[in-house]
Amino acid sequence: MESLFNQPQRQSPIGVLVMFLDTIRLYARAIWPILVIWLFKFDEINKAYFLLGTVSLILIIGIIAYLKYLNFTFYLDNENDEFIIIDGIFNKTKTAIQVRKIQQVNINQSLLQRMIGVYALEVDTAGGQDKEVKIKAISHALALELKARLLDNSKQTQNANEHKGIENTLPTPVFPFIRISFLSLLKVGITSNYIRSFSLLLIFFFTVSDNINRFTGRDLLHDENLENYVAKDWIIQAFLVALFALIALVLIINLVRIIFKYYDYKITKQKGSLLLSFGLLNTKSTIIKPEKVQITAISRNYFQKKMNILEIKIKQATHGEKEERNAAIEIPGCSDNESEAILKLLFQKIPQKGVRLQPNFRKLGFAIFLTIALPLLAFYIFRSYDTTTGWAINYLVPAYVIFVAILQFFKFKNYRLFVNEEFIIKQSGAWDVQNEIIEPCKIQAITTSQLFWHKSLNIGSLTLHTAGGTIVFQLGDYNKIKAYINLWLYEIEISDSNWM
Repeated sequence: MESLFNQPQRQSPIGVLVMFLDTIRLYARAIWPILVIWLFKFDEINKAYFLLGTVSLILIIGIIAYLKYLNFTFYLDNENDEFIIIDGIFNKTKTAIQVRKIQQVNINQSLLQRMIGVYALEVDTAGGQDKEVKIKAISHALALELKARLLDNSKQTQNANEHKGIENTLPTPVFPFIRISFLSLLKVGITSNYIRSFSLLLIFFFTVSDNINRFTGRDLLHDENLENYVAKDWIIQAFLVALFALIALVLIINLVRIIFKYYDYKITKQKGSLLLSFGLLNTKSTIIKPEKVQITAISRNYFQKKMNILEIKIKQATHGEKEERNAAIEIPGCSDNESEAILKLLFQKIPQKGVRLQPNFRKLGFAIFLTIALPLLAFYIFRSYDTTTGWAINYLVPAYVIFVAILQFFKFKNYRLFVNEEFIIKQSGAWDVQNEIIEPCKIQAITTSQLFWHKSLNIGSLTLHTAGGTIVFQLGDYNKIKAYINLWLYEIEISDSNWM
């Protein structure tokens, strides 16, 4: 296998089919309006020309797919320590990636790839908006070996042993040291992502309601139409049934999403790196280097704490805010012992919370002003001009005020920044309490800000910029913040950490 990667090689021959279907998908996306016109005017067009055009288009796409397969080669240049990819249809392009700068390698398998027995491999160096390399059809054994070679954390140790005359032994087989059980996934499904699932249901409901209104002219949300479906004596019972049905739908959506996405989640130690594999229909396997991790976020809510589960998100270098949200690697349903094992692999120890920095009470006051005072002002201004809305909605105002006030209180109570010599930990959240962990040596830039009316109060805000995102702490003790900034800048200057 070692010599195999030193020579240019192509993807699996069945990769022609993958590229053929992928090319059809790209062309269909570009010419779908023409396809729709053909579909509705099928009886008016010449059938012979239509058949000839379809066959010609399929032949052209087949030729393009074959040329893509034929011209796509990849290999490892050990002399320059580079991963070389050559691709193109008529004009060939050569891409050289330094192995030491590879940030992440993923192995994915869609339903189609699973049916034909191949895998896709993606290489990311965080140097562009997309993955630098996408190999769409290789065998699983080849993908795993290539991924291990690209993210080989033990390479320096092996070279040192060879230099000392120590003979390298054959690699020992690796087994998952953490496996997220199906029961843990069920626990995560019923205790997380309520707002996301509820939002999806609202979008679906309003979309269906709008379509029904367009085609039938009946507004399902109008009071008179609701009275036609539900008798006045049964309004409360119908409301309770609808509420329980909504809760059940939210739970079902969560469960289905979690199980399909994270089924058979396994974590394996592989040559100093972490190998994560999961998925039911579309399987994904990725290797990450602990030293490349930028931010590690641990979150749990009250129910998850009682069930002894939590969720971990690992953030590596990204290209922007959108990439930051999508690139986080999630590990759901970990127990306390499993999370400690993962943290020890990432940091060689369990991060401890140090000196606590807490915000000024004005942060709570400003949050209440934004989430309660301004919405109420807008609501009553709107009510003064709209006389058609029923006054029954006024009974919801106290409930809204109480709920949001409690929410903001717990957000303020949990909002803390903990600092010690080795770690910075930001704690936040009202229901889902999250702890974001970074190492000072991985900070790229530090920003501080202080409004002029905060100077007399000695409070200000801090923003820590990393390649995996930012951490913001607002309205803390400004003198303490500036003192820690000097220490962090010193650590950044003397650090020799290879995190990029």
